[in-house]
Amino acid sequence: MLTDEHFITRQLLQLNIVDGKMQYLFDEDGRRYLDAFGGIATVCCGHCHPDVVEAIVNQAKRIQHSTVLYLNHAIADFAEALASKMPGDLKVVFFTNSGTEANELALMIARLYTGCNDIISLRNGYHGNAAGTMGATAQSNWKFNVVQTGVHHALNPDPYRGAFGSDGEKYARDVQEIIEFGTTGRVAGFISEAIQGVGGIVELAPGYLPAAYNIVRKAGGLCIADEVQAGVARTGSHFWGFEGHGVIPDIVTMAKGIGNGIPIGAVVTTPEIAQVLTRRSYFNTFGGNPVSTAGGHAVLKVLEKEKLQENAFVVGSYLKEQLNKLKEKHDIIGDVRGKGFLLGAELVTDREKKTPAKAEISHVMNHMKDMGVLVGKGGFYGNVFRITPPLCFTKEDSDFFIDVMDIALSKL
Repeated sequence: MLTDEHFITRQLLQLNIVDGKMQYLFDEDGRRYLDAFGGIATVCCGHCHPDVVEAIVNQAKRIQHSTVLYLNHAIADFAEALASKMPGDLKVVFFTNSGTEANELALMIARLYTGCNDIISLRNGYHGNAAGTMGATAQSNWKFNVVQTGVHHALNPDPYRGAFGSDGEKYARDVQEIIEFGTTGRVAGFISEAIQGVGGIVELAPGYLPAAYNIVRKAGGLCIADEVQAGVARTGSHFWGFEGHGVIPDIVTMAKGIGNGIPIGAVVTTPEIAQVLTRRSYFNTFGGNPVSTAGGHAVLKVLEKEKLQENAFVVGSYLKEQLNKLKEKHDIIGDVRGKGFLLGAELVTDREKKTPAKAEISHVMNHMKDMGVLVGKGGFYGNVFRITPPLCFTKEDSDFFIDVMDIALSKL
């Protein structure tokens, strides 16, 4: 039997989007919507950004596919540009088609390099829906009943719902205990987002990642940063989410924003670690497709030319301030969190008990859609607004978004 929440969600899904321009989407009737979800934190520069479209079209006119068996400047130039954005010795780039594929490859590299099988990931984290990444994902909502082995899920350092509040080092002790009691004492690696996206825009408690990285490296493991949603300037303060925690990973995975909607993912690691893939023939037919890499390279140029990282910081900070003001007005908003244009607002029916407002959020989303604003939702309980617009979002867009959300919340 379908619930009222299912009916409302179905109404949202039935929206037929046919055109996009920068921060706007248009349905089949020509109605315009302000896009505050960015195709699930994917549209980075803006829908159909002319510079990105031009790069894609020009490359498609020359050659659409060649595979990495042959040299092609589009592939090499983008790899070089990506590597230049990385700290330390993270200089080798492998291209994939998606974030799931990137995380699958990263987990395999860690296992090959260390000779160990055990991976540690965080509860509430999401890393993909293939065999290995589904094991690393730690939410029952996204798991099918297939074999998932070799992964241990550590306590989530969630400042809002976690047992230790904002004390990151206390949460990190669980990583140490997992290694001591659940493994041989050696592990392959640790994978984590800097801010959990699908999990509800959960910021990791301060001090957690440096402590966890230190513990994992002492056990011989590699540290993997999943930057599929938090990376590519979205947090504003830094180009990569992990930089906000003061750590340098051994492997970085990315997708979504690096293509602005083009299907592309990547794994970046050090020359030493990358050597493990020379033991056999590793190949990805479409990884490094010239059309995708030409588009990705154009994205990096647009980010720099239009100062979109700075915009994400300035406007994102402003939008977060306005969300906090809404929180003061509406008791149903239990928490506002995130950085830049990776923001979350959690709805609860009781602030003290933090009871998830699952049905209410669907009502609010539908009212907002009717008023011309599209926004996402997530979190384990499905009660968190995921606000991840294109990085060209303006203060005026933010004001409109807040006004619409205010009205929609007032209708509850």
